Amino acid sequence: MQNLSSSTFVNNFTESFEGDQSGNPQPRQTPGVLYSKIMPDPVRKPELLAWTEDLAIELGIHKPNGKDIELLGGNFVNPTMKPYAACYAGHQFGNWAGQLGDGRAITLGEWPVSPEKSWELQLKGAGMTPYSRRADGRAVLRSSVREYLMSEAMYHLGVPTTRALSLVATGEPVRRDMFYDGRPANEPGAIVMRAAPSFLRFGNFEMLAARKEYDHLRQLADWTIEKFHPHIKGEDQTLTWFKEVLEKTATMVVEWLRVGFVHGVMNTDNMSILGLTIDYGPFSFLDAYDPNFSPNTTDHPGLRYAFGKQHSIAYWNLGCLANAIAPLFDDTTELIKVLESFAPVFYEKYYAMKAGKMGLDEVKGNDIELIDQFEDLLATLQPDMTIFYQLLIELPEDLRDEQSVALHFAPALYDQLNATELTLLSKNIKNYQARMELNNTSRDLAKSQMRTNNPRFILRNFLLYQAIQDLEKGDDGLFKRLQAALQDPYSDQHDEFFGLRPAWANEQPGSATLSCSS
Repeated sequence: MQNLSSSTFVNNFTESFEGDQSGNPQPRQTPGVLYSKIMPDPVRKPELLAWTEDLAIELGIHKPNGKDIELLGGNFVNPTMKPYAACYAGHQFGNWAGQLGDGRAITLGEWPVSPEKSWELQLKGAGMTPYSRRADGRAVLRSSVREYLMSEAMYHLGVPTTRALSLVATGEPVRRDMFYDGRPANEPGAIVMRAAPSFLRFGNFEMLAARKEYDHLRQLADWTIEKFHPHIKGEDQTLTWFKEVLEKTATMVVEWLRVGFVHGVMNTDNMSILGLTIDYGPFSFLDAYDPNFSPNTTDHPGLRYAFGKQHSIAYWNLGCLANAIAPLFDDTTELIKVLESFAPVFYEKYYAMKAGKMGLDEVKGNDIELIDQFEDLLATLQPDMTIFYQLLIELPEDLRDEQSVALHFAPALYDQLNATELTLLSKNIKNYQARMELNNTSRDLAKSQMRTNNPRFILRNFLLYQAIQDLEKGDDGLFKRLQAALQDPYSDQHDEFFGLRPAWANEQPGSATLSCSS
């Protein structure tokens, strides 16, 4: 175990590519470079609020004190670090946005995990960078708590994600207009240390293609393949790499759908090249099952990033990545074929995932039709997704009549069923029971499979809202209980959080409604 403040970091990225070495934080265009050197801006009083012990042990990092806490707050930089902000571009809400970059994130360096592997450690909210545009590069406690807890919740759910190592209060106020409605207010500031093998995004490649920096584009693709896909060799390595990016992206979205996660802002600059969930902003888990639910107020006119559209947006974003790397191909025929393979790749994974949630031994016969009918049922009744599947696990085998079925699933319902809905529910459950009788596995094994695939605890937005409100008053009790619960999401040990979203949360800003600044 080593201390962050005194250990030796490596800097593969900054030593491999051209960067702006001026250290100037003034927002500007930076053509010809992949990053800009920048130092974190010191804060008044860094205070450690949370530390992720299991990740620290995995990486071999001592729990911080003294100098390490100063480092986590941006007040101290290890001499072996070469802090930088990455330059990338992106499509935001379907429109080309041009240069974006790390506006409030500063990568300190790469922590060596082994001779072959390292993890990037990044401070989010540590001050202005050349890519901050009209912002200050800071983050508020509200958004920092959300990112810290949710990235760890997703990890323990088994969803591919970046991690969060620490949460530090800065002791300084940050002025924010939460809903961009002309009512700015001071909020307590905070900084999250994010960790991942890489924070490279689709937008890194889009930026180089847009600027026609094709030598840099080839260099970045080759470097990415060598570092993160060393098994890929040969003349077709770029095509094979894109195929793996596509498959990992499909897997990530299927995992989102499994647990009911809505990213909320699937811009191409928020898409990880490693298939990790990245940039936790206006996210949410589903309460009521609604494929058209988007937690992001900025997204509400068109619901582009709604829960049920995430797979199609992933495909659209992969199209942007394919377009960005197209200059690396003499003939893009095969690249297009790989891109068009997304649907079969996704749906194979999707139906296997749904079978796991429902306890089916495999996808066979009319199972796809059954699964689709189940999805239509959920979209019609809009029960609480998490609670519904927990009740499905405990469904009595002899449950047959409509009233008994309705009574069993009542704890998952936000609204009372009408006669048509009651009949629809009963019909679907009977079809499901008939299919379960064809399983080649025992009922106990099926239930075990369902418990593995269906979380009992999810980090609901109203719980985050309450924890943030308490923290701002100096009470970390709920925060600590949520920390414990998110590490054990498939058990019943934290059933104080097992229940329907309360009515007060339906319209509560910061709970039901969120913005890109959340």
